Amino acid sequence: MTLPAVRRRRPAFAAGLATVAMALGFTAIPAGAAPPPRDVDYVAVGDSYTAGTGADTIGTTATGPFVPTLPCTQTANGYVDKVDLATPVVLVKNAACHGALLADPTWDGVTSVEDQIAQLTLGGKLSKDTELVSMTAGANDAGVSNVLFNCIAGSPDDCSGAVLASQLALPQVRANLIDAFAAIHSQAPRARIVILGYARLFNTAGFPVIPVDRQGLINAGTVGLNTTIASAAAEANTLYGAQVQYVDVTARFAGHEVNTLSPWLFLSQVDPFEPRNFHPNQAGHVQYAEALLASVNLKQLARP
Repeated sequence: MTLPAVRRRRPAFAAGLATVAMALGFTAIPAGAAPPPRDVDYVAVGDSYTAGTGADTIGTTATGPFVPTLPCTQTANGYVDKVDLATPVVLVKNAACHGALLADPTWDGVTSVEDQIAQLTLGGKLSKDTELVSMTAGANDAGVSNVLFNCIAGSPDDCSGAVLASQLALPQVRANLIDAFAAIHSQAPRARIVILGYARLFNTAGFPVIPVDRQGLINAGTVGLNTTIASAAAEANTLYGAQVQYVDVTARFAGHEVNTLSPWLFLSQVDPFEPRNFHPNQAGHVQYAEALLASVNLKQLARP
């Protein structure tokens, strides 16, 4: 066979390969073509911090009234919405509710974290395709509102008694957190679950909005709650192989507590019972978003 004959047969051979490839359903990929886009499907559950409470406050000023809507109150531009702006995050659903407890409540009508997870599952929004879940939870179960009320408006004994009651509730908080992590992991086995802790509310060297000893008691309660959350995350990883990561924000918020010159937590100057009190303000939600994003590798989480 002469060389020209070989050259004449190559186009026919190539055409034959193309025909086979098309028959098998293969398509050609142009050289240098970009890989398919990879997203991080993101879901959020939890209490008021994740529901965005306080995101409509700047420093110590509220930009409008707080309007509760049962069974689930949310505020736009909270940390979840800010995380959604990061590439390649795609927020599938934020199911968190202001005032949510971990387990199903029977008294306040607010959708619990347990029910949030169930609703997301039924709606197909929490699934094997979910890569990232964030949450804050446990403070309401530990009676934080009772602690704040008694430590601000009550006697020293009222304050210490409320903090003690809060600490006694922590074993049940831990158990309910583990159940929540397990429920999320069962539906979204590939997801990284990020549980964010709570900032210390007071700086004992700051303005004396309440006596320093009471500030210390409230801060000690926050430390106990955060320790419980971290322990629950570790236990869920051990028991269920869940990918739960606890993120502590106390160091990040140091110097920006409610009684400092540059607070990242809101405290109304006129209404001690304002529902947004002791929640992250606009700057605080930015910090929560940054803390979450700094704790995960989005490129590793992203899947085609």
